[in-house]
Amino acid sequence: MMIKRKEILNSQLKLSVIVFAATILGKIFTELGFPETNIVVMYLLAVLLVARFTSGYQYGILSAVVSLICYNYFFTEPYHTLAVNDPGYLITFSIMLITSFLTSALTTKEKLLTKEANERGEESQILYMLSSKLSDAADMEAVLKIAAESISHLLQVNVGCIYVGRQSEPIYIQQSGKEQIHRSVPDADEIRKIYTDLRTEYLEEEEGYGYPVNGREHLLAVVRIDKTVYTKQLQEKKKLLHSIMENVSMAMDRIEVTIERVRDRESMERERERANLLRAISHDLRTPLSGIMGTSEMLMDMTDKEDRRQELLQGIYQDADWLKSLVENILSLTRLQDGKIVIHKEMEAIEEVIGCAIAHVERSFPEREIQVEIPEEFRLVPMDAKLIEQVITNLLDNAVKHTRPREAITVSASYTEDTLLVSVRDEGEGIDEADVPNLFKIFYTSKTRSADVKRGIGLGLTICETVVNAHGGTITGRNRTDRKGAEFIFTLPLPEGGREIV
Repeated sequence: MMIKRKEILNSQLKLSVIVFAATILGKIFTELGFPETNIVVMYLLAVLLVARFTSGYQYGILSAVVSLICYNYFFTEPYHTLAVNDPGYLITFSIMLITSFLTSALTTKEKLLTKEANERGEESQILYMLSSKLSDAADMEAVLKIAAESISHLLQVNVGCIYVGRQSEPIYIQQSGKEQIHRSVPDADEIRKIYTDLRTEYLEEEEGYGYPVNGREHLLAVVRIDKTVYTKQLQEKKKLLHSIMENVSMAMDRIEVTIERVRDRESMERERERANLLRAISHDLRTPLSGIMGTSEMLMDMTDKEDRRQELLQGIYQDADWLKSLVENILSLTRLQDGKIVIHKEMEAIEEVIGCAIAHVERSFPEREIQVEIPEEFRLVPMDAKLIEQVITNLLDNAVKHTRPREAITVSASYTEDTLLVSVRDEGEGIDEADVPNLFKIFYTSKTRSADVKRGIGLGLTICETVVNAHGGTITGRNRTDRKGAEFIFTLPLPEGGREIV
């Protein structure tokens, strides 16, 4: 308000001084015997100067009226009155007034256009320098420092910038004068909650005005502008302020993408190293395991069935077989992930594949009975029989581990118009609800299973999902709805017009 009043008084003073100077010069011209047209031109010049050195159209118009009154009062008969003896002066006054109005309007408009052009040029220079600095910024802290300095310089107040994105720890940089201060972030989660999807341009807080800086997918930062800033100044600099924040947003997005790529690259490198280690260990374990299985099997044949050592030898054989199966799973998974196993699809009968898988499981668990439900119709399905057999074997092995000998395990197959569905159901303990979303994650094992269940390392189901997806199918796991137990279902696509034999 004080600045506005001071500006008005300054403009009024300029108007008075310029019109007064024009009147004095007019008196001098009269004494020197100059024609009245020179005095008229002098007042037109005064109007032009007032319009040039004051703000707004009103002062130019006011100077035109005051100049006309002064000319009539001091330079037309009768002098020192506003009366007019010669009607011709009325035409002179009209032309003088119209000319003054037009001159004032054109001068004021030209001044405003020049001011706008200068402001646009200054804004372009500010944005160019800002973009140049932001392109060189290597981390989020550097971006915050540049943003705080630029906005503080623009508005001439203290400015704080808080990073609350997802790729690094929250950072708070405050520009106080020429000094930059690191401050602790009060509560990043609360800031995200308040400013995410904010429906207003800014949020008025105790410390100042908070402007959200949004990225492509989420809130990146918040700019806090001190309350000492004038509201008019904020409105005048609104477009430039938003342009600065857009540039800051793009720089932050760029750094977040870079951080994410580096982390992904590091994760891929760790995964590659882990796969290489697993592959090396698995290769080294296969030979001694085969020897242990062969020796234990030979000793079982050489030992009487009633001998108490028979049970011990059988346990050795089963554990070695379990370890060998685990090693094969690891090797299969690493080959699949590396793309070294190529899917060779041929037209196969799912009944034969299920039979081979059951035979494999029954060799390791001869005491278990597995029920089979096969449809009457016979179809040939495009698949890699060896890999699909491994999928069914892993699912059956998983079911055996989670059921007692008296609890039933069932394998069933059925067809729709374009899909083969294979399910493995059991009547065991079921799947804990917390484990359902993580069933097919690599190395994931349940932490809620009963103590008597033999633990794996979380590879079997991952291999199943990889193989089925490679065939263009899907696999899901869930608890049964008809009774207690778990159910795993995978699908394989059938060819269009697939062959059917009844």
